[in-house]
Amino acid sequence: MDKASIIGSIIGFVACVLVMWMASHGNFSMFYSSKGFIMVFGGTISVLLMAMPMENLKCIPGYIKRFLFNKGLSAIDTVKLMSQLSDKARRDGILALENEIEKIQDPFLAKGLRMAVDGTDEEVIETTLRLEVMAMQERHKAGKKFFDLIKLYAPGYGLVATLIGQVGMFGNLGGDINTLGSMLAIAVVATMYGTVLANAIAGPMGDKLALRSGEEILSREMMLQGILSIQAGDNPRATQEKMLAFIPNTVRRNLKLAA
Repeated sequence: MDKASIIGSIIGFVACVLVMWMASHGNFSMFYSSKGFIMVFGGTISVLLMAMPMENLKCIPGYIKRFLFNKGLSAIDTVKLMSQLSDKARRDGILALENEIEKIQDPFLAKGLRMAVDGTDEEVIETTLRLEVMAMQERHKAGKKFFDLIKLYAPGYGLVATLIGQVGMFGNLGGDINTLGSMLAIAVVATMYGTVLANAIAGPMGDKLALRSGEEILSREMMLQGILSIQAGDNPRATQEKMLAFIPNTVRRNLKLAA
């Protein structure tokens, strides 16, 4: 579980609820508008349906799961794992990695090692794995696009609801004060819905997915270079140095010190 995502979500929710309670003295019903809710959330859903294929929309649970949970290997863990595999291949031969493949949970790394153990040509391994990375990038772009669309259009539909509320308010000037109050509430609450949805939910989630995508691409590139180095029979130290090239100098020094 991604602790930062959970903690950040909780802090944002508590801050929002606390300020609402302080402003309304516990009367949370004043922040609800069925008309504003329908306009903002219904409008945002319509945009998502118009802008994205249904196949991508079916992956929404996966996007949210990726925001809350991060199962990928960190850069440091990748260095350590590839160093261990390189050392074993150098000591016992590359065929000895066949037993290790079954223990590896990352399908990308397992696939690459299996191809290396089977004696697949280096160019074929590199081409195949880079195609895997490209496909992964496209999937990640779809997840980022989903949240970007919400971030972009939810405030817009909030503004539409605000304008509708203002038209209704101006059309009833001099009439019933309750009607004027209801129209004004729609205008203000709908803007709040769109702003919260865009800036407190969709924006941060999309940015986190983009960050995770970059980390995973880096990890995949490290694995690819490690696999090619193992297949070439490089010294484990040389393999480790190739991995360390992807890591900042400060982290690199600490990792060497720990080793």
